[in-house]
Amino acid sequence: MKNKIRTNGSLWKDQEDNPIHAHGGFIIKYREYYYWYGEDRRDNYYVSCYRSKNLVDWEFRNHCLTSDSPTMGYRVRTKIQLINDDGNKVNIERPKVLFNEKTKKFVMWAHFENGRNYNDAAIAIATCDTPDGDFVYHGHFNPFGYMSRDCTLFKDDDGTAYFISAARDNADLHIYKLSDDYMNVEKLVHKLWQGEYREAPAVIKVNEEYLMITSFCTGWDPNQAKYSTAKSIEGNWSTLKDIGDETTFDSQASFLMKIDGAVIYFGDRWGGNNNYLNSGYVAYKLNKIDEIWTMKYSTEVEFSENGIIFR
Repeated sequence: MKNKIRTNGSLWKDQEDNPIHAHGGFIIKYREYYYWYGEDRRDNYYVSCYRSKNLVDWEFRNHCLTSDSPTMGYRVRTKIQLINDDGNKVNIERPKVLFNEKTKKFVMWAHFENGRNYNDAAIAIATCDTPDGDFVYHGHFNPFGYMSRDCTLFKDDDGTAYFISAARDNADLHIYKLSDDYMNVEKLVHKLWQGEYREAPAVIKVNEEYLMITSFCTGWDPNQAKYSTAKSIEGNWSTLKDIGDETTFDSQASFLMKIDGAVIYFGDRWGGNNNYLNSGYVAYKLNKIDEIWTMKYSTEVEFSENGIIFR
């Protein structure tokens, strides 16, 4: 294990010493590897994939979704568009991937925009037979006609999957239960925090409690994250409470993970439009004390044989 210490806020590098471009991303574990997917806005790329056995030594695997990716329609009526009408790239943001045990497919859901404005507010969907292969793009659609922007996926213990996204110009947050093949929304199970403008959702189940962290809508600028808990993802969610400081320690949530029993918040430290490609990553430890979730600031993260260490 080399380069096992990561500086929070920096652009982490892979084992070839190249910057990791997996912004707004998601990590899944499949067999002996972790797979990290995220936005890559260079060249004709949309989503890149890296893998690691130890969460430190990341190996670049593929630009798994690009403007030249294969396309295929399916049972949902979608618009298949990887290049906009001006001949430029569209936007594919916050890609998340789950493995479907029934179909043996890796299914990607993401936020789609046309590359000119944010009026489409749609879901993009793609699939692959392998975690790091060339994903087939199936197009974009609006779930039950609703807007859908910042988003995440969550897979429960029984394999049921949920898609969570900002709706109504970000005013509300929707939770959708997915079909058993993860290829469509089955039903809208929640409209949360009406008029509170939450985005960048990240969800995890800790013991028998569901924890969701979201941010306010302030563009590229960081803001105060808030969290909510529930006993069932389709049940009642608590009133939002602050976590971290007023800028969430200069970050926005990307995803939550459990590592060696610890609950870890992974976020992006955005560089904005003018410095997007240098956007960095952070990892902060979450703790639950007297029924209150807290986020501990750290400048460095070390992945060791004895677990993850925050400094």
